[in-house]
Amino acid sequence: MGYAEALAIQRARQDQLIGARANPRSDVGTIYLVEHPPLITVTHRKGADQHVLADANRLDALGVERHETDRGGDVTYHGPGQIVAYPILDLQRLTNADTGKPLGLHGYMRLLEQSVIDTLAHYGIRGDRDPQATGVWVSAGQGPPAKIAAMGVRVRKWVTTHGLALNVAPDLTHFNLIVPCGLVGRPVTSLNALLGDACPSFDDTKSTLMAKLTHLVSHARLAGPISR
Repeated sequence: MGYAEALAIQRARQDQLIGARANPRSDVGTIYLVEHPPLITVTHRKGADQHVLADANRLDALGVERHETDRGGDVTYHGPGQIVAYPILDLQRLTNADTGKPLGLHGYMRLLEQSVIDTLAHYGIRGDRDPQATGVWVSAGQGPPAKIAAMGVRVRKWVTTHGLALNVAPDLTHFNLIVPCGLVGRPVTSLNALLGDACPSFDDTKSTLMAKLTHLVSHARLAGPISR
């Protein structure tokens, strides 16, 4: 699915959730999983555009689109072989499962990270958080930890858009076109790079991520179903 089309679907669902708050039986939200054509998204953060290392001619030659985006974070690459999850959720109806307090944006980001950590564990890979950098990281031999999942969201009236991107088997050379997430010297990896022939299929990984993410959201929700 193209980026603009996916964004339009997210915003329409966000509007629906905001408008349905008066109905206690309305949905908590919807989780969309998509796969994008090769593209780069650039946020409005100061200096983010400088983290695109390829000019327009180079991007055109490689068939990589460029899109401005309103999510948080910096510069991100999306492409075939990468699962992009867009949870459109009403955070006012979600609580922290441990404290019983409202989930909030910080808790929501940790929930997204946990869904990826749980997915990786399903395939025997340990995923870790970095207190200084949102996302999920894995050991990459003797070098620094490598990012396997990037995250960036936007919240309007406490309903989320955007989400996370998990690298299953994308073209990792395309990440050389940017400074991923604006983090200099931090490598990027994928399930395929880590597992080789043992890498699960895209569809299998998609099903696992959806199951882990839905479980965490369901555990936190106050009321109302979650559609997929």
